[in-house]
Amino acid sequence: MKRTLTALALGASVAALGSVAAAADYGSFPGYTLKVKLIGGAQYEPLYAEIGKWEEMTGAKVEILSRKNHFELDREIKQDIAAGTLDWCVGSNHTSFAPQYGNIYADLRELIPEETLAGFVPLVLEHSTVGGRLVQLPRHSDVSNLYYIRSLFENEDNKARFRAEYGYDLAPPETWAQVKDMAMFFADPPDFFGFQFVGKDEAVNGRFYEMLVAEGGQMFTDDWAPAFNSEAGVRALQFFVDLYQAKAVPAGVPNYLWDDTGLGFASGTVAMNLDWGGWSAFFNDPANSKVAGDIGLVRAPKGSSGRRTGWSGSHTFSITETCDNKAAAASFITFLTDYDRQMIEARKGLLPTRTQVWEDIKAEFAAAGDDFMVMVFETFQASMAEDAFTPPLIPEWIEVSNVLWPRLQAAIVGDMTAQEALDVAAKEALAIMEDAGYR
Repeated sequence: MKRTLTALALGASVAALGSVAAAADYGSFPGYTLKVKLIGGAQYEPLYAEIGKWEEMTGAKVEILSRKNHFELDREIKQDIAAGTLDWCVGSNHTSFAPQYGNIYADLRELIPEETLAGFVPLVLEHSTVGGRLVQLPRHSDVSNLYYIRSLFENEDNKARFRAEYGYDLAPPETWAQVKDMAMFFADPPDFFGFQFVGKDEAVNGRFYEMLVAEGGQMFTDDWAPAFNSEAGVRALQFFVDLYQAKAVPAGVPNYLWDDTGLGFASGTVAMNLDWGGWSAFFNDPANSKVAGDIGLVRAPKGSSGRRTGWSGSHTFSITETCDNKAAAASFITFLTDYDRQMIEARKGLLPTRTQVWEDIKAEFAAAGDDFMVMVFETFQASMAEDAFTPPLIPEWIEVSNVLWPRLQAAIVGDMTAQEALDVAAKEALAIMEDAGYR
């Protein structure tokens, strides 16, 4: 694709970004104020401390209009679209959310040189492409693995009691059926719980979706009819229902999002936690976590199909087509995703999208004798390579998601059976797909 003059002008500024970017020239934009809307939350904030460096290098200022969790930010962006108020330049995005936004975001291949993009993992760039346009620059990738409190599994009394009750040895679980048994075994409500999960918005849909796949099901048929109300779908949803009804998870899980589960595990009141790599350093930091030094980690367990859960995607940055200074915006998002910034995020456990960072961060942790973080990156690298899969990358995913998650909630809290909830959601999802012309 032929690059525009904007990209050519920016090329000299970012040509050095294939390696450590300390001396990179990000251009000069004195007096300009770049308006941005960013995702907020514990694992995302350390990067934003770097923004002042970009301001100092370029002479520009950054005005952060919003810093919200992604579900709230998504709703705000849709309000901007409806009101015609896209008067900002850079927004946090996600590979799962991006297909729904139409053409509000610019094609970054026209703004960022190919030699810069060559530093990113090719598959991640592929997942960041919508309708042939690279509409987002990947910040870090996500897949979840199972953290657990190691001492609980090593306790000899626990081992003896578990074997007497369940007939097999207590060990880090390999299957989700074992997770359910162990969650029930460890639970002592209201003070301690065996497991937890996010319970609303697209977050719970993602957890249900990956469990559906692990149970051998699928979200849609090949011709885009909803298929999640299958026997596999009922089994997948029943996993969450059973744990909630048994009080093996906190009562508040129907309203949990990512900060809730992350902080919950760090509080020392949850035995097992399926979570993102970005929480790993937080979990193992005594200043933040009561389980620091006592954390085990294994690949996400398998469902009855023999496949592991592995819902995955990437957090990204996008530039609006209405941006009044796309060169400054391209400089900014390139800076936020360069080698140095990705190393900063990787030190917290966030999974990099630059190929070189994967190798360099593991070497850095190994040299420092940080065996825990070496284990984290080896585990998550295996998951990204072998277990990861995206939700359907279609514009209607979030719309379908918004009719599905309230029904999942209804089943979890006992207002509907799993089959009833999925049947109602499938009927509503079918109408969405028919209106969109898939059927």
